[in-house]
Amino acid sequence: MVRGVALLGILLLNIVSFAMPEAAYFNPRAYGGWHGADLGAWMVNFLFFDGRMRGLFSFLFGASLLIVTDAAQATGRDPARTHYTRMGWLLVFGLAHLWLVWHGDILAHYALIGMIAYPLRRLSVPKLVGLGAVLVLISVSLFGDLTASAWYLTRHPTPDNLAALKSLVEAFGTPSAERIAAEVAVHRGTYPEIVGQRMIEYGTSPLTMLMLYGWETLGYMLFGMAALRSGLLSGAWSRARYRYWLVRCWAIAVPCYAALAAFVILERFTLFATMLGAVTLPGLIRPLMIVGWICLILLVLHPEGRMGRRFAAVGRMAFTNYLATSILCTLFFYGYGLGAYGHLSRWQLYPVVLGVWTLLLLWSPLWLRHHRYGPMEWLWRSLARGTLQPIRNSLASRSQ
Repeated sequence: MVRGVALLGILLLNIVSFAMPEAAYFNPRAYGGWHGADLGAWMVNFLFFDGRMRGLFSFLFGASLLIVTDAAQATGRDPARTHYTRMGWLLVFGLAHLWLVWHGDILAHYALIGMIAYPLRRLSVPKLVGLGAVLVLISVSLFGDLTASAWYLTRHPTPDNLAALKSLVEAFGTPSAERIAAEVAVHRGTYPEIVGQRMIEYGTSPLTMLMLYGWETLGYMLFGMAALRSGLLSGAWSRARYRYWLVRCWAIAVPCYAALAAFVILERFTLFATMLGAVTLPGLIRPLMIVGWICLILLVLHPEGRMGRRFAAVGRMAFTNYLATSILCTLFFYGYGLGAYGHLSRWQLYPVVLGVWTLLLLWSPLWLRHHRYGPMEWLWRSLARGTLQPIRNSLASRSQ
């Protein structure tokens, strides 16, 4: 259920990357509107979802690492070989997704970090939490250094500094009209044009992400391992304990996020304000809110309830649904599909999100009624084990 919520929730943020130029993801002033309903859409996402759904997915990836390796060991298979074979194939899928479908791929990044995380799986819960916290602080310090650079460069725009300043503006600020127009034109173009530009700008992005985001992702995976072992992710806690930690975490995190949102808005989304208030400082409080999200999901949804089963089905097919989301959204927004790229304001993206959510919530239970796994989960499992795995449900097979 938690994975299903995370998979659906991450589209609330990714939809901006599907539909608008890159800088709009962090800075609404860059494109898509930053007043009225558009500002409201940004605020809701910033207060409750931005970074938290991706972080929640990272928690779950760490937890699944433990589940898979423990299951391999219990059945007499080599856990290291099982894990690294899975990560190798995931890297292949991720690179194919990145190069052929969408520049915002996260699978290749998870595969690389998963390879690093494996030797740490035997740490105790306190050590997992402690090391994860250190890694998160390193991540915050790296973004803090970039933020300090933004502050300095905007006050000293000398000819020698212009290239570095331009790079930060194009990622986190308000790029020039020419840059925006070029991005829009590319994404309204043909499939070969889009892929060609993607290979130029994002062909090696997994290495960049590894250096910049890898610290936080690894920390979150360790938090996920600790969350599974402590019973948080397995639903083993009492409802009173889930309520206690939900209130405790969100009572700290939500006011902090509200203060940061107010700061960024009052500063009118300047480069420095956006990088400090919307990129760097949230890293300090994001883990608390992710834990709160886990507690909220497990309090609200019941595994045997109607919606609980639907969210669980989406989560069981997260790999398939993640790729399906990319295909659906790129076909809707890119030039080789319906060509809606750059035509919708920020708030107008969310009916599209609701449409994708509806499709995933409807088709996932229907598919799993007759199959053990999603199609991509089956392919990944078969490749990792070197033999075709059974995909039909035994009950469905007997009924035919």
